[in-house]
Amino acid sequence: EVECVAPDFGGVPRGKAMPCAKFAEMKPIYMPVSIFFQTITGMYVEFEDQAVWAEHDLRLIPDLSTMRAVPWALEPSVQVIHDLVDKKGQAVPFAPREVLRRVLNLYAERGWRPVVAPELEFYLTKRNTDPDYPLEPPIGRTGRQGMGNQAYSISAVDEYDSVIEHIYDYAEAQGLEIDTVIQEAGAGQIEMNLIHGDPMDLADQVFMFKRTIREAALRHDCYATFMAKPMEGQPGSAMHIHQSVVDAKTGRNIFTDASDAPTPEFYHFIGGQQKYLAATGCVFAPYVNSYRRLTPDMAAPVNLEWGEDNRTAGLRVPISGPEARRVETRVVGADANPYLALAVCLACGYLGLRDAVEARPVLEGNAYSGQHELPHGLLEAVSLFESTPELREVLSPEFCDLYARVKRAEYNEYMRVISPWEREYLLLTV
Repeated sequence: EVECVAPDFGGVPRGKAMPCAKFAEMKPIYMPVSIFFQTITGMYVEFEDQAVWAEHDLRLIPDLSTMRAVPWALEPSVQVIHDLVDKKGQAVPFAPREVLRRVLNLYAERGWRPVVAPELEFYLTKRNTDPDYPLEPPIGRTGRQGMGNQAYSISAVDEYDSVIEHIYDYAEAQGLEIDTVIQEAGAGQIEMNLIHGDPMDLADQVFMFKRTIREAALRHDCYATFMAKPMEGQPGSAMHIHQSVVDAKTGRNIFTDASDAPTPEFYHFIGGQQKYLAATGCVFAPYVNSYRRLTPDMAAPVNLEWGEDNRTAGLRVPISGPEARRVETRVVGADANPYLALAVCLACGYLGLRDAVEARPVLEGNAYSGQHELPHGLLEAVSLFESTPELREVLSPEFCDLYARVKRAEYNEYMRVISPWEREYLLLTV
């Protein structure tokens, strides 16, 4: 069997499965455009466009370089990520892979090639079949639930060794390479780092890894979740993104000059992220839950300061040799679509490079005690996104308009739900 998949706005794989023999015929495969007009709950956004209410088809174009095994399938199966084109053969401008490709093409036009390395955090939890009940850490090999505040503990990673080994096995079967595995600060929270490389390839890997990790967890009677803030009182989950830019011809890191010192381009890239990242909040923090992570007391940066080897800064410059000088963007949530998250981080850096945006002075000290520079909630984030014309230019107006509408619809759906907090504190008090 062959699974023909494409990511939607939520990073959810959408597509069709078919026998291998039928896929090998390479006949056209179609999927309705409406997959991009759905909220994360499956509801459809109202949009006065014939293509929407008629559910016009888009054609799936396989990227055969992404073909990988589906090691958890009962029968031999492979998955192939597809691009999408309309009936005229034109790329669909709001498809997540195309949004990222558009940004990468802007770099290519100037002779540059971005290099990225994502760090993906997630929680393992007990099975939770009733959403009214809070999530709990799973039972580990000792028979106890995982505990928080065990960052970098080898014993804590070993507690879920069977799940981790399954992830490694599935990754090896797919040709996916894991750099390191780390126990994070939350109870049952794990971080996996990927090898640096081409942004599209790394986005494909994160897209596949999320499904892989969930499947491995299910084999051991637990869940893996990439919610930004799944458990009260525990840290949120991020997707930190390391970025550098090299000269496409020479392979030289443009952030470092001949004397191994930082270049103006290095500071301009940082300046662009400082100027524009807040306006992309609805992309790197795409749900109402995302903003529960972005609070000052949860060890997540809510600023866009930059600092050298300073994890309190939203933009961190890690310790490295001159050839590996890079910027780590720490504000992105694990719940973000990897294609869109990489697209907006690189788009902000590109605007800084193009317009020679000056970075602020390097931060010295604790940025947690500084100004809250990011949106406080989803609606505020969408408004900032819609009012930044530079982003429309780089990401495409079609994507920006549709994405903002979907996010507003998701917020309206959320507002229909009455939370336990409201029942506890308002029911008999107000």
